[in-house]
Amino acid sequence: METPYTSPQTYIDEFDPVDYYRTYYHPEEGTITGEWLDFTLRNFHETFTSGGVKGDLLIDFGAGPTIYQLLSACEAFNNIITSDFLEQNRAQLQKWLRKDPDALDWTKIVKFVCELEGNSDNESCKKKEEKLRRTVTKVLKCDALKKKPFDPEDIPQADCLISCLCLEAPCKDVESFTNVLRNLKSLIKPGGHIVIQSVLKSSYYYVGHKKFFSLSITKEELEMAFKEAGYEIVKLKVIPWTEKPVKDTFHHDGYYFVHACKA
Repeated sequence: METPYTSPQTYIDEFDPVDYYRTYYHPEEGTITGEWLDFTLRNFHETFTSGGVKGDLLIDFGAGPTIYQLLSACEAFNNIITSDFLEQNRAQLQKWLRKDPDALDWTKIVKFVCELEGNSDNESCKKKEEKLRRTVTKVLKCDALKKKPFDPEDIPQADCLISCLCLEAPCKDVESFTNVLRNLKSLIKPGGHIVIQSVLKSSYYYVGHKKFFSLSITKEELEMAFKEAGYEIVKLKVIPWTEKPVKDTFHHDGYYFVHACKA
């Protein structure tokens, strides 16, 4: 049975960032700590090193309560603005930035990224965390469905915008997804980069015991959306989902990575 669309108000009322972390990223309990993180973190590492994507400002759009997507970016950008629609997610991001004792623990993932960079000792991992904390200059509210997603906040255009596991949540259909990509264009400098990583043909995901809608999008629809929104695709990678979780927490066919430029 098709999962009904989850309204923004339901997210405000029912999305628990700690349950989200436990469901997906907890070192022992998380269900996407293998295949997804390996795919995502390697792609970001390559993009921000040998891929040559760098600059002054990077925007992280729809971060949820997570910081893993920024661990490579902080080496390539002077300033990072991270953001999310939900106040409870932004509160978790602030906790990690302040080093609160009850902040979510990303230590294992930090170590993996440091290994990719050739420095996996404890001191290097601590330096990585501190560098990211210094580089994140703002945590803002964003709304993908607004024509100006950060309105009323006025922010400069970024050299690069990234987003992970976000756009399939607010978008009811492919047309809405395409419109959101158009909205994001206003946040990027001419010739700037956009990097999106997420899941293909997803139908739902759980946070704790609560089930949320996810837009089912194909590779072909994804390519068309980027082109219709006015981007030039630089690289598109897709891999199948093979790592079946022990419990039913989500469903999709595979993972995608898109690196595109604003035309």
